[in-house]
Amino acid sequence: QVQLVESGGGLVQAGGSLRLSCSASGLTFSSSTMGWFRQAPGKEREFVTRITLRGRSTYYADSVKGRFTISRDNAKKTVYLQMTSLMPEDTAVYYCAADPNGRLGTASVSYPYWGQGTQVTVSS
Repeated sequence: QVQLVESGGGLVQAGGSLRLSCSASGLTFSSSTMGWFRQAPGKEREFVTRITLRGRSTYYADSVKGRFTISRDNAKKTVYLQMTSLMPEDTAVYYCAADPNGRLGTASVSYPYWGQGTQVTVSS
């Protein structure tokens, strides 16, 4: 059974930083592409970033490029999202997702496994 558990969300002021973590179990983590998505109230879930199996390839949505950094520790089966220069429009529930096929997708349908989400709220 695949489980993805996010942590690290919370309330932060604009300009601040947060680091999200996603711990994975039940899948071959080292060969999985890991992604982060987010969903703001009243909006559809959107792609944030993803990292391939050995971290050789990362890709970011334009809205977070230069502010967010994705990384992974295959020994710990954990993927991280370091968020800096946070803005109120970054407020959302952030979801970790896994693609065990190791593809380069940015669409939700590319990721069969999802965490429960963690709330990030950025105050102005």
